[in-house]
Amino acid sequence: MTAKNVIIDTGILTLFFSGDLRVQPFFRNVERGGKRAYVTSINLSEYYYKTCETLGEEIAVLRYHQCRELLDIVETNRELSLSAGKEKCHRRSNLSIADCFALAATKSLNGTLLTTDPELGKVKDADVRFFEIR
Repeated sequence: MTAKNVIIDTGILTLFFSGDLRVQPFFRNVERGGKRAYVTSINLSEYYYKTCETLGEEIAVLRYHQCRELLDIVETNRELSLSAGKEKCHRRSNLSIADCFALAATKSLNGTLLTTDPELGKVKDADVRFFEIR
């Protein structure tokens, strides 16, 4: 992968915290300062609630703060919300709104989106790297 910005979706956070070896190099590179990685505030909220549902609120809070320390957060603003809305409009029901925010951020930051979502993996007008959930 090139030296582009890396945008992380919710599923990639799940893989990271579960110890999936395929995504560990990206996070190690970020920890060493070799690459910047981003997550949208929408995707981070999605990760929080999914973690809370499965592992409890204490773990969700801990991981939320770990993500905020490790990753740059792309906060929702006028441009990003409009771009995400346009992605959702053009792609209809194929992607969740959280996925559309990740995709819009990827395009805005000229980055590479790391995702576990098969629908995002099919996107042709952005640089997307799909990781199958095993």
